[in-house]
Amino acid sequence: MQLNTIKPAAGAKHAKKRVGRGIGSGTGKTAGLGHKGQRARAGGYHKTGFEGGQMPLQRRLPKRGFVSMTRDDTAEVRLSDLNKLTADTIDILVLKASGVVPIHALSAKVIVSGEIKRSVTLHGLLVSKGARAAVEAAGGKVEMPAADEAKPAASGKKAARKSEAVAKAKVRAETTSATIAEEKAKAEALAEAKGETKAKEGKAQAKAKAEAKAEAKAETRPDTKADAKAKGGKPKPAASQKNKKAE
Repeated sequence: MQLNTIKPAAGAKHAKKRVGRGIGSGTGKTAGLGHKGQRARAGGYHKTGFEGGQMPLQRRLPKRGFVSMTRDDTAEVRLSDLNKLTADTIDILVLKASGVVPIHALSAKVIVSGEIKRSVTLHGLLVSKGARAAVEAAGGKVEMPAADEAKPAASGKKAARKSEAVAKAKVRAETTSATIAEEKAKAEALAEAKGETKAKEGKAQAKAKAEAKAEAKAETRPDTKADAKAKGGKPKPAASQKNKKAE
């Protein structure tokens, strides 16, 4: 082998495509852009997905649901993952260091998946009800960071306006609830009074109907022997069924 005979492998190198350099270049006349039209012109450009002005596909298809931008901020931790850790007190830093949760996660939540076989202390982590019960049953506990009540109260015009607005909202809520309770009690009393009045009216109407019915029966009833004797005549014979039907 000599240096002046060394060549690259066949097909490893090829000549660059020279556009618009005459017929001899193989892309003469239209320079590979075809005949006429917007794409054949200089500056003829359309963004990806453009369909000539009609409604493009990405806008025709329906959109469903909502994807939160913060969905990856909270990572899920299984109960079985806690068995792999050697630390007795587990917080977000321990989980990140062991690779259980991503490094960019802002918080973590322990969920019921698998089982925990040792007692651990969860500090500053979100825990579901089932996971809390499982951790406590295994002899562990869940600790939450101290509340923000220990922080000094904010001062200034903005804080004063906020506290004033909160106080007004509390008074408004109490007044509204008291008014609602009073109106409810009045409505119930009124409904009871109406019910009692209707019941009395119904009884009076029923009694009047019964009396009217009894009087009507007494007037249409045929004379008995006692009535005939009192009047000094004979009792009227009762009409037979056939005569009634004929009438």
